[in-house]
Amino acid sequence: MRLLIILMTLLSLFACSKSDVAKPQRSSIRFALAQMPLNLDPRYAADAASERINRLIYQALVDFDEHANPVPKLAEWRQLDSSYYQFTLKQPLPSFHHGRLLTADDVKATYDSLRSLPETPHAAEFSNIASIRVLSPTVVEFRLKQADSYFVSKLIIGILPADLMRQQHDFAHHPVGSGALAFDAWEKQLRLRRVHDQQEFVFSEVKDPTVRVLKLRRGEVDLLQGDLPPELVKYLQQQPEIKVQTVPGANYSYLGLNMQDPVLANTKVRQALAHSINRVAIIEKVMVDNTRVASAILPPEHYTNLGLQLPDYAYQPNLARKLLQEAGVNLPLKLVYKTSTDPQRV
Repeated sequence: MRLLIILMTLLSLFACSKSDVAKPQRSSIRFALAQMPLNLDPRYAADAASERINRLIYQALVDFDEHANPVPKLAEWRQLDSSYYQFTLKQPLPSFHHGRLLTADDVKATYDSLRSLPETPHAAEFSNIASIRVLSPTVVEFRLKQADSYFVSKLIIGILPADLMRQQHDFAHHPVGSGALAFDAWEKQLRLRRVHDQQEFVFSEVKDPTVRVLKLRRGEVDLLQGDLPPELVKYLQQQPEIKVQTVPGANYSYLGLNMQDPVLANTKVRQALAHSINRVAIIEKVMVDNTRVASAILPPEHYTNLGLQLPDYAYQPNLARKLLQEAGVNLPLKLVYKTSTDPQRV
């Protein structure tokens, strides 16, 4: 099922006493995360928490629009033939957080590094690159070993400064990028500051979702983003001091089937299961408002789904029973459902 990314924030992020009115003080904006990032070097980061934080610290050549199509971020591109691309950095050139301008040399150094580090989780994505050449401070070319229509979509790794890479700088724990937020410190908490106004952001780990919600209500944190079960989202929506904002997301819930089982290997059995689940009722009773029934893993806005008419497995128990009988299943059908080993989950 299609879920929503949820953002919770206190209505008032900043507060001041009467003595502060003439000279307001900028306080930290405090985030509570379900998990702290594991690695702030975008070449090695693979977990969701690291990816989210790295998007704040670094900038990539491309980003994605609402249909998951690549769009220019740092650079515009031209495809000169099936395996030849030129990228031109936008003006004015951004600056890295240590003060140096980001140029085509940094783009080349970042992707050369990925090609030379086979142990990185992203290395396989760039094994098809034959060569990278800098044509000017703002233009870099990529030549591929063979054509790849999805090549541009892969260039989402944050660009690192070439001078610090040559010095083998520890980006994993002391990142230096060109994004909206710059690194300050990382001990028990991660501290970032917004470049244009020096606003501080503090990220702390609070694994338990109920504790995160309680900290939000008590004013110990200012923001939560996602990672909450629907019942806690509904609870927060009822609290007048909490502002809940929702935007379309790409999360989904599903049942995995053992395709090696002789019964489940039968297509009609799987179709019967699809027609026997009342997904609309589950959404109404369990999920948050505006959750949509899914017809595929990727959301309907994704470019791979545009224009497609996918089958709708509506809740039809009589049809499900008929399909099972046609499949030769002796009713009632019994299945074993295995779920999390976490004793707190069912």
